[in-house]
Amino acid sequence: MSRRVATAVVGATGYAGYELARLLLRHPGTERPVFYLRETNGAKCLTEVFPALRGWGDAPVRKFTPEAVASQGAQVAFLATPHEASLEYAPEILKAGTRVVDLSGAFRFRCGETLAEWYGLKPPEPALLQRAVYGLPELYAAQVKDAELVANPGCYPTAVILGLRPLLEAGLAARGRGIVCDCKSGTTGAGKEPRRETHFCEVNENFRAYKLFSHQHTPEVLEHLGLGAGDVMFSTHLLPLSRGILATLYAWLDAPATGEDIEALYRKYYAGRKMVRIWPAGRLPELQHVAHTNFCDIGFALDHSGQRLMVVSCLDNLGKGAAGQAVQNFNLMTGIEEAEGLL
Repeated sequence: MSRRVATAVVGATGYAGYELARLLLRHPGTERPVFYLRETNGAKCLTEVFPALRGWGDAPVRKFTPEAVASQGAQVAFLATPHEASLEYAPEILKAGTRVVDLSGAFRFRCGETLAEWYGLKPPEPALLQRAVYGLPELYAAQVKDAELVANPGCYPTAVILGLRPLLEAGLAARGRGIVCDCKSGTTGAGKEPRRETHFCEVNENFRAYKLFSHQHTPEVLEHLGLGAGDVMFSTHLLPLSRGILATLYAWLDAPATGEDIEALYRKYYAGRKMVRIWPAGRLPELQHVAHTNFCDIGFALDHSGQRLMVVSCLDNLGKGAAGQAVQNFNLMTGIEEAEGLL
């Protein structure tokens, strides 16, 4: 690949940031990425922070300031930073003419008050929010291509939205009967910051529900499925494993359908979308099928009446649910083939 894009990564010490580093250091379309940390602790290369990256090439580390990113001349900057940091950094980086892919939740909502209500954060300026594009390529690729600011989706919403959107757009789901989104995640979805509930002894040989009716990804799911709060029951659970999202989605259909009907609907909807794999009717994907990939696998089961449908949507929360999807968006923004560096 003759054309290479200058890239910057702000905040590479979390799980998603490390996954992003792994992808970008092997991506044929990037110049040597530069990694910016708030505190370098003397590190000059990312291999000093993550020894597993030794031998993957030069990965320079610099102390972060918006001016440092601007002086690098990066065309695209990834923000693998907390929501609060992204709210502060993104406007400054954009001013320098650098496009941004933000992995936090800071710019995911059309209405800033949603961020205030669900995240407890001061909303960004409305003008900035209007420039942000929700980075789910299977739905919004055309908008992502020209975007200055891409809001990378959350991991749970990616699985749920991809699993339900074809059904809802086709008008097959009986919305009045409610839809249940029963989701499970590995512990890396909770981030790297130490907390009691993610300690090994709390997670090992355990399985628990959390944030019922209060998970911050709820409004993301509703907004991009066109549903109201009364239409959906969205539950989240913590699995005793490192990575992965498995969402089992329960819906009633307005009229009886066959397995062939449902499979054809999903295959047509995602035709040409390399990162979504549709399973044959009656076969269901598992987390081991998507671990360490950027695929979202979707399967389903339909009962004998043809009106009760269960859709299983699963992905790697650090891949398609975070860093892999960010690279997919980067490819679209820079005119690189969408799956480059991901297969």
